[in-house]
Amino acid sequence: MKVKKIFLAALALCVSAAAFAQDAKPQYKWYGFIRNYFIFDTREGISGVEDFFYYLPYDIENNSAGVDKNDVNSFRFSALTSRLGIDVTGYKVNGWDVAAKIETDFYAGVSGSTGTAQLRLRQAYVSLAKDKWTFKIGQTWHPISGDISDVISLNAGAPFNPFSRTPLVSADYSISKNFGVTAAALWQMQYASNGPEGTSANYIEYGKTPEFYLGLNYKSGRVLARVGVDVLSIRPRQFTETGAKATERITTFSPYIFYSYKGDGFTVKAKTVYAQGGEHLNLTGGYGISNKNKDVDGNYEYSASRNSSSWANIVFGKQLQGQFFVGYIKNFGTPEEISESEYYFCKNSKSNVNQVVRIAPAVVYNLGKVAFALEYEMTAAQYGDFPVENYGLATENLRWVENHRVVGMVKYSF
Repeated sequence: MKVKKIFLAALALCVSAAAFAQDAKPQYKWYGFIRNYFIFDTREGISGVEDFFYYLPYDIENNSAGVDKNDVNSFRFSALTSRLGIDVTGYKVNGWDVAAKIETDFYAGVSGSTGTAQLRLRQAYVSLAKDKWTFKIGQTWHPISGDISDVISLNAGAPFNPFSRTPLVSADYSISKNFGVTAAALWQMQYASNGPEGTSANYIEYGKTPEFYLGLNYKSGRVLARVGVDVLSIRPRQFTETGAKATERITTFSPYIFYSYKGDGFTVKAKTVYAQGGEHLNLTGGYGISNKNKDVDGNYEYSASRNSSSWANIVFGKQLQGQFFVGYIKNFGTPEEISESEYYFCKNSKSNVNQVVRIAPAVVYNLGKVAFALEYEMTAAQYGDFPVENYGLATENLRWVENHRVVGMVKYSF
């Protein structure tokens, strides 16, 4: 009888523990939007699928008749950036709040202006939070990219704002009521480094070292501020020219600052990044070969570009909303002389860009869940030619080219 009581007590304890371990059921919330863009451009430019994701205008290229072949107007419209996602919240286990997100859109499968839009993975992660800790595992916004400007254009402020969603493991720790620390180890997938094989995640795989991020966060009332640094160390080659295993590596550091303030009826945001390289973040940068060490061990030495990318953004109003964005990029070149033909630059820019400017005012009318928007975006790039001593900066025959883009948008959110 005593054994039976002990057994029943143990069974009751197990049932109670199981009930405590799973004390809440997950809740699911679908979200998304149907978004139609209508876009007119005055010049051909570097851009994403169907030219919706615009970076900067192409340089002057005269044909045999002396006509600039990039001085061409264009128009297009499509709904392929429509999005669908699901948030999972409310699940608790052993005191941990567990949440998840998976998000997709149709921005894939289109070549030029033709094709059939296909689903692609945007975000997919699990988060666990307890006490002062929050962990996130999966694919989501790069910590430097996450604070995005408020613009109508699909580019979200790129290339002035870093743009990357990537696999990561991150940890947030709350130091106090206002301060917190974020640390993350990141990998590369869609947004990757450039190198001898072109844009590829192979270089981070060769290096066998994740990309790292460390940042300090401050939040108090209407103010949100962040300061952080991104560290990337990759191996561009596996083997030297003689077939020996390469031990070469290039390591870059990219610090940044972000600030935002929410006032009564308006929001102000600003961000600046000083990047070494940065092509894996869609910034206007890269790296080149500075020394081949042929008489030593055949391992190359590399020199990364240095570039400053900054933007500021203000939004005011609620139903009738005004927006204004301004961005500026300056290329400072490389510390050592490099080879122009072996300069591995961002695929969404050009290595002979000296500086870039953008202004983008917009007006939005919000009618419940429906939004109507009109935006004017002027992007001007200063191109040049490299001098004989090439330090990764075009300083000769400087010329400005610009594109004037008008974006119309109709969006229904649910």
